Amino acid sequence: MTEPGKPDEGRAAGAPEIAFEDAETDISDIQWIDAPGILVFWVLAIVVFLQFFTRYVLNDSFAWTEEAARTLLILVCFLGSVSAVRRGSHIMLEFFIRAAPPKIGKALAVIAQSITFGCFATFTWIGIELTQKTRQKMVTVPIPKAWIYTICVASLAVMTIYAGIWLWRRWRASPAEIIASLDAHFSAD
Repeated sequence: MTEPGKPDEGRAAGAPEIAFEDAETDISDIQWIDAPGILVFWVLAIVVFLQFFTRYVLNDSFAWTEEAARTLLILVCFLGSVSAVRRGSHIMLEFFIRAAPPKIGKALAVIAQSITFGCFATFTWIGIELTQKTRQKMVTVPIPKAWIYTICVASLAVMTIYAGIWLWRRWRASPAEIIASLDAHFSAD
């Protein structure tokens, strides 16, 4: 601590004191559907460590680690998005919903959720078609790319189901309940 009126070294005079506190991590909302994303995340961490270790410590990196890390990162994104959609915590522009009158705010929330549902359903359909047309294997690992695409499409299908559930909830909720649910997500994040 410094003397009153005398700034810390490297700190501007009059700059506010900022105190950082670590919030407790709450893992009570984790369900079995989140397990694949968590598992793939840890496999990705191991592969990236192995890539770093072999490249910079052994000076002879494994060729397959770069492609595997890229593929695992894609899978983490899709599998992790399932968790975000399940919780209803995907990105949403709440400003207009909050600023509008309650009935219009509810309509905007339903429209936004309908667009989300439609996008996930469309991406699932396109992904199925892409998976059926893919016959290539990965370059360094003898795994068909269609397997990776299948995991992504399955994730999109699950996201579509959860988006449909959220659409139904928004449709049935009163405008006050929609605002309360937005507030609940805001305070939790």
